[in-house]
Formats: sequence, structure tokens, C-alpha cells
Amino acid sequence: MKPTYKNIHNRFKLNGTHYNFEDLKEVAYSFIKEGLDFEKQIGDFLNHWQDENEFIDVKTSGSTGQPKTISLSKQAMVNSAIATGDFFGLEPGNTALMCLPANYIAGKMMLVRALILGLDIEVIEPKTNPVFDNEVHYDFCAMIPVQLQKTLKRIDNIKTIIVGGASVSYQLKEQIQGLKTNIFETYGMTETITHVAVKKLNNFHDDEDSNTVKASYFQTLPNIKISQNKSQCLVIDAPNILDETIATNDVVKLHSDTTFEWLGRKDNVINSGGVKLFPEQIETKLQPQIASRFFISKEEDDKFGEHVILVVEEKDFNLKPSDLKGLTKIEAPKKIYVLEQFEETSSGKINRGKTLQLLQK
Repeated sequence: MKPTYKNIHNRFKLNGTHYNFEDLKEVAYSFIKEGLDFEKQIGDFLNHWQDENEFIDVKTSGSTGQPKTISLSKQAMVNSAIATGDFFGLEPGNTALMCLPANYIAGKMMLVRALILGLDIEVIEPKTNPVFDNEVHYDFCAMIPVQLQKTLKRIDNIKTIIVGGASVSYQLKEQIQGLKTNIFETYGMTETITHVAVKKLNNFHDDEDSNTVKASYFQTLPNIKISQNKSQCLVIDAPNILDETIATNDVVKLHSDTTFEWLGRKDNVINSGGVKLFPEQIETKLQPQIASRFFISKEEDDKFGEHVILVVEEKDFNLKPSDLKGLTKIEAPKKIYVLEQFEETSSGKINRGKTLQLLQK
């Protein structure tokens, strides 16, 4: 019999203490009334999780549009937690570390996984440089890239880390090679209740070659079906999580029924002389060469329709387009714009649209 949101696993623990469904109501009340800001967010979520409503309101990050509030089925969240547990082999009694805020879906789902799978979860303040005991063993943790970057020398005690919320830079991927912690990049969104696919970033087995394209494939979680529409965008069919299929704006290359390679966002595509260029692919080539935050975008071109531009966040940036290596002639930026500070979304991601507007001022 499949668990429901009213089933709390008998191995579940929060900060070392087991609570049943009724006990958690007291914990939620205590967090809301007396806790720190991040604890109040946890208490608020637990309070809503235990009410009679079968749906819960969740804020989107706003990375691909205006932030909004959507309603997610609690049972779908349970099903998502089970899928993650099955994929990573999480078992009752395993330990988890929560260092993400509970006011977004990624943090909420860490709590749901603990409740449903019977994990012993420790919650800490969700800072960019989280403080945790590196003498305690944790089986599972979710982070954003900046948290992983700042804790690289302190994560040997964490068995598996999933990282999402923003792209993982080339430099960070290089730095995690050789670490014993297994690290996976996630693909998903609030609407799909966090990740529906993951990509291994390190610790490849002998039969896996990290220097081949195989290392860049995303693998879907159990019971997730994928396809493409006419625009080559990914279509997700997840009957245990979604009421209907979701057509994304992510252009992908399918390699099997369960694996795909992410190419870029459809709405970011640059059409230069009839050739479609994906900014994200060009950015990957440039990441080893530019230490600051940057992104690739486009401007109108009288001859080719559109051409590539580079936007860099730095006070003093001295590279010229001709200094950039590894790009084809059509990929090379025609102009480089330098800004002291990028515009960001509410979750700290680069807001490309608003940042580009700064160039007009």
C-alpha cells in the first residue's frame, strides 16, 4: 500500500527525535512561535502539510519568468519522494542534511523525503556557506551550487549530494573530481516537484568515460517518460507526479527513452545567418576562461539577423572578443558588455532579461 501524506514513517527523526503525526503539530507550532526565521519556514510547511487540504501552495523561483504561486498535490509530493528514494537507494534510518530554505520546493521536499522514507534529518540554517558537523555521517543532502562551492573541503562525510537551482559551472565540476562524495546535478522545476532527472558529475566507474559525452546525459527517475515536441523541446510524462504532460522550453537531444542531453533554452536561441546557436553551449566553452559571472545573449544584426554578445559582471574586464578561445567564427561575441552588478531573481539567479535592460540605460 502506497504511503499518503498522513503516513509518517516510524523511522523518521527530526534533529535526532522521532515524532508522529500529532507530535509534529506541536513541533510546527513551536517553530512558528519561537524559532529562527528558517525554523518558522519549516514550521509553516509542517503546519500546512498536516492540514486537511490535499494540496499545498508553493512559490516558483522565477528563473524562467515572473515568480508565481502554484498548488501541488501532497500525494504527488509523496510519490516524488519515493521516486528519489528508489533512484538513490535511500533506506529507513539513513541520515539527511537539510541546508535549503523550506519556503521553496527543494527545501520542502527534503522534509517530505524524510517523513515518507523514514530518514533521520538534521536541519540547519540555509546559508550560502552552511555550517554543519563534518564528523557526522550524512547519507543524503541537497545543495545549490554556491553552497557546494563553499563547502568543498568539508563534505567527505556526506555520501550523496544533489545540486540544483542553477547550472553547475565548469570550474566547480573540475573541483569535485576526486572527491569521494557522489555528486549529481538535477533537472526539474517547481511544477515537476523538483527533479525528474539527474546527471552524475563525478566518481565515474571504469566502464564510464568522464571525457565522453556520456557524462553529460541526464537519467530520468523511475516512472518518468520523456519525448520531444516539434521544437525539439523536452516533454515530460510523469503520471505519479503530474496530472498531464509538461512541454518545457528546454531544447534537448534524446539518447534513449530515459536519457537526454540538455542543449539550452528555446527562448534564448540565437539565429545568426540561419544557424541556431545555444547561448548555454557557448557559455560552457567560455567557463574555463572567465572567472566572473557572465552570460551569452544576442543583438540585432543587419546582415545575419542576430549576432552573439557577451555580458560580464566585473568592474574591470580586459579581454577582447579575439582573446576568447575555442569558439567558431559564428559563436564568437561581436561585442562584450561589462556591468558591475547583474540583476537577479528572488532566488539569486541571474535575471538575463532585466540585466540586458541595464545596457539600454
